[in-house]
Amino acid sequence: MSIRATNQADVIPLRPLPAVPPALPREPLWRDLVGEVLRRERQAQGRTLKDVAEAARISMPYLSEVERGLKEASSEVLAAAAQALGLSLADVLALAGERLVSLAAARSRPRSLGSSAVGSSAVGGRRSVRSTGPAGSVGTVRPSGPMGGVLLAA
Repeated sequence: MSIRATNQADVIPLRPLPAVPPALPREPLWRDLVGEVLRRERQAQGRTLKDVAEAARISMPYLSEVERGLKEASSEVLAAAAQALGLSLADVLALAGERLVSLAAARSRPRSLGSSAVGSSAVGGRRSVRSTGPAGSVGTVRPSGPMGGVLLAA
């Protein structure tokens, strides 16, 4: 028997290796959300990148990079792309904000089950707040979730 053969042995751990907890999906980036909104709207209208880029007076490769979340577009570029799609900048930002809130709620859902806030009611698995005043009439239900109904703007 050779020395090499005697040094080979199966190693049996004394305790099992700890299970690695599943990693949470990464926090969504604003540029990804805005790009997703622009692409979804463009495709819903059946328009090409070239068509929208020409109407917005931006380059087609740049618009493609914005849609894929590879470039952080300025507010001027976003406004031009939105206008080319028949939207306002506020529309694009609101849609991206809604998507951010829904993703944040999905990320926190397993940890927040069973918790409730005073003055809020569960609607479709999400917390909501009854509001009064200029933002909504009495009895309207607005999401409160992790973002507290706040819209982030770039």
